[in-house]
Amino acid sequence: MTVLLGVLEQGLIYGIMALGVYITYKILDFPDLTVDGSFPLGAAVAAVLIKNGINPYLSLLAAFAAGILAGICTGLIHVKLKVRDLLSGIIMMTALYTINLKIAGQANIPLFTSQTIFNNDFINGIIPNGLRPYMTLIIILIITLIAKYLLDLYMNTRSGYLLRAVGDNDTLVTCLAKDKGLVKIVGLAISNGLVALGGAVYAHEEGYFDISSGTGTMVIGLASVIIGTNLFKNVTILRVTSSVLIGSILYKACVAIALNFLEPDFVKLITAALLLIILVISHDRKKKVKINA
Repeated sequence: MTVLLGVLEQGLIYGIMALGVYITYKILDFPDLTVDGSFPLGAAVAAVLIKNGINPYLSLLAAFAAGILAGICTGLIHVKLKVRDLLSGIIMMTALYTINLKIAGQANIPLFTSQTIFNNDFINGIIPNGLRPYMTLIIILIITLIAKYLLDLYMNTRSGYLLRAVGDNDTLVTCLAKDKGLVKIVGLAISNGLVALGGAVYAHEEGYFDISSGTGTMVIGLASVIIGTNLFKNVTILRVTSSVLIGSILYKACVAIALNFLEPDFVKLITAALLLIILVISHDRKKKVKINA
């Protein structure tokens, strides 16, 4: 039960981040490596704020706003300075390492004595004793569902349709007299806002901020998106965002099973191997579909 709870909690936290990766990878077709910097950015902002006595729930909004700013910067580098998409993300990811250190003031901030979204006077006063073992999972699930449904609502707006159009056919957006560059910037801002939100929730759940917490975030996000979108692409009752969240949980479950037989030092190798396997399988599926067509 403890392992299952851990998988669900970690899967949903990284699921928030995966929703952001879904926007750039699947909708914008933009390989945004800013993710590896904006995830710890959200954690750093949240950690500093709650250390200074700010309401822990407000720290989530601040982290989301910080991620939006990071995404806007990536978008401006790409759109206004005409830097290639991959290089734009690498530049911003590199810059965010120093920015995160300056925000936090140190490489690691412990939060064990601070009030977090999982341990504060308000939550401790309303949660029944019978639900206390599941308190963390319930709160993470609520935050994740709020992020998912808000993203679903946005994607059904005019701006959301333009975002999809930019990824499919940016010439069409230009023909509609819309600035495709601005649409890309908006997409990158929302994406990195969600990633930073995931980083903030991660810091609250783990009880610390660490400068290296964003390493490999992009790979985890890609794996979650690819697993979810490939496994459930024919399940019409599920929205794509729901598939991405389930994909994140399945990915964390696969890692947990693998680590049951290997040492924790192998976690990055397992992550890389899982992503490679997923990519190969999805590529073979596409080939079969083309042959059958």
